[in-house]
Amino acid sequence: MITLCIETATARTGVALTRNGQLVAESLFDTPGGRQNRLLMPDLQRLLQECDITPDRIDLFACSNGPGSFTGIRTGIAAIQALALAHQKPCAGLSTLAMLAMNLPFAAFTVCPMLDARKNEVYAALYQVNEIPLPLLADRVIAPADFLQQLDQPTLFVGDGAVRYRDLIREILGDKAHFAPGPLQVVRPSAGCLLAEDLHQRGYSVQPEKLLPTYLRLSEAELSRQQKI
Repeated sequence: MITLCIETATARTGVALTRNGQLVAESLFDTPGGRQNRLLMPDLQRLLQECDITPDRIDLFACSNGPGSFTGIRTGIAAIQALALAHQKPCAGLSTLAMLAMNLPFAAFTVCPMLDARKNEVYAALYQVNEIPLPLLADRVIAPADFLQQLDQPTLFVGDGAVRYRDLIREILGDKAHFAPGPLQVVRPSAGCLLAEDLHQRGYSVQPEKLLPTYLRLSEAELSRQQKI
């Protein structure tokens, strides 16, 4: 089984290919300023060519469907939907936070992936991570202090939100707070491949038209429209 996963929900563009659960290739690089839509397809084409894999040989298409950048999420979903529709293959939409938690398999502590959501909020969740993350607190957008008040056990933090609010986390949790090292702070599309395969094996993959975003909060355009109404 060959799986392709795209990661565009954060300020990076990532593409990974796995074959029967083994990593074939992965590309991941910073794309600040919302440049994912311009750089994603050239990078994907390059990776497929270097691996000598054509899109019709891919069995499962996946992407991070949120939370994260609204534009980035739409970019990834549109690309995966187009590829899956063209080749009549199933899709899997993946929690960005679960993908981030996958960086810390078999952690001794519960794992809190935390992404900076701006507006003094974070996207956060809590997982017990073995081979696959098991959610203990579901994905949410929340003020970091409010989320931290719900934690009462040693916790391993990961993600750019944990980096930004490190001092606050230490202030509230003290020596119960632990932090992943720098290289593990990024969302990896290879982790998404493994999550997607697990979902597919359990019957939770979907047809392309049913691949939907998970934003957790309204966009600026929607908030502005509601205020006008």
